[in-house]
Amino acid sequence: MEPQPSGRDQASGVHRRRMLGLALGAGLVPALGPAAQAAPDAAPEASWSLPAAALGRRAAAVAASQLGVPYAWGGGDRLGAGLGFCDDQNGWLNGVCLGEKTVGYDCSGLSLYCWYRASHGTVELGHYTGAQFNLSAPVAHDALAPGDLLFFSRPDAPLHHVGIYVGEGAMIHAERTGTLVARVENALEVPRWADEFAGARRPGPRAD
Repeated sequence: MEPQPSGRDQASGVHRRRMLGLALGAGLVPALGPAAQAAPDAAPEASWSLPAAALGRRAAAVAASQLGVPYAWGGGDRLGAGLGFCDDQNGWLNGVCLGEKTVGYDCSGLSLYCWYRASHGTVELGHYTGAQFNLSAPVAHDALAPGDLLFFSRPDAPLHHVGIYVGEGAMIHAERTGTLVARVENALEVPRWADEFAGARRPGPRAD
C-alpha cells in the first residue's frame, strides 16, 4: 500500500480484510511448493549467510505462488489475499470501486504476506511501503538476492511501491487496481522502474 489512508478508511478496510481472510484466505491462496515450505536453518541477517539466503529464496517462492492473484487496494495480510477497499484516490477503476469487491493484494500486502509465510511468522512487516523500508536492512544494487524488497518513489509519491526481487533481474509485484500479481523481467532495466528505483532492503526477524 502506498500512502496511508485516513483513520476511518484504514480501520474499515483492516476490519473487512481480517474478517474475509479468516473465512476465505486459506482457500484462496495457492498452496506453497516444497521450496516455500522448507524450514530455514537460521534467521536472516544483513550479512546474508547461506541459511538466510535460503529464507529469502523461500520468500521469493511464496511470491511466485501468488502470480495471477488480483490487485486489491488495502488487500493482503498475514493470512494471504484479502478484501480491499477504496479511499478518495485508490481502489477505483473507471469510476468503479473495485477495491471493496476484490480479494487480492496491494504491493505491500503481498510483500508482508510473502515474508511472514516464508519465515513462519518470525518476519513481520507493516502494511505500508515506508514501514517496510524502515524495518529492513539496506542492500546494495550489486548484492541483490531473492527475497529482497525493491522500493520505488517519485517526487510526488515518496516510496509509493514495493516489489519482491526473485533473482535473475526479475521482480514480482502487485502494481495497481485492475491488474494481477505479475513478474517483471529485468525490472531495474525497464525505464519505468529504473527511473523510480529508491533502493533495496532485506527483511529480518523482529528484535524482541
